[in-house]
This record gives sequence, C-alpha cells and structure tokens, in this order.
Amino acid sequence: MNEEAFNLSVRKFLKHFGITAQREIEKSVYAAINAGKLKGTEMLMARARLEIQGLPMDLVIEQEITLA
Repeated sequence: MNEEAFNLSVRKFLKHFGITAQREIEKSVYAAINAGKLKGTEMLMARARLEIQGLPMDLVIEQEITLA
C-alpha cells in the first residue's frame, strides 16, 4: 500500500464531505428559520454515519450544533 496516496485520498474524501455537509446544514437551517420552524436560538443534535464498503466499519459521530 502506498501510504502517501492513501492518506491523500482519505483527506480528499473528508474535505469533500465536510464542505458538502456544511453547505447542506446551512441551507436546511436557513430554510427552517425562514419557514418559521426554527427560531435561530436552538441547539440541534447532529449525527453523521461513516460506512466504507468492504470494511467492517460503521462509525457514528453525534454532536450538538448551536445556532446562537
């Protein structure tokens, strides 16, 4: 295995996931605020699941997102 190629590939995946997830979270929160479903002062529980095909792994990360 090429450690450098592997590391770069994992970092590229995580960067893509992080940027995409942030955009989607922001769009959803702004839409909910505009629709009156959120006030903008809430704390939201977020959950992300990582699965990798071919590996016996199922990682779940939970954390609160504070709006105010």
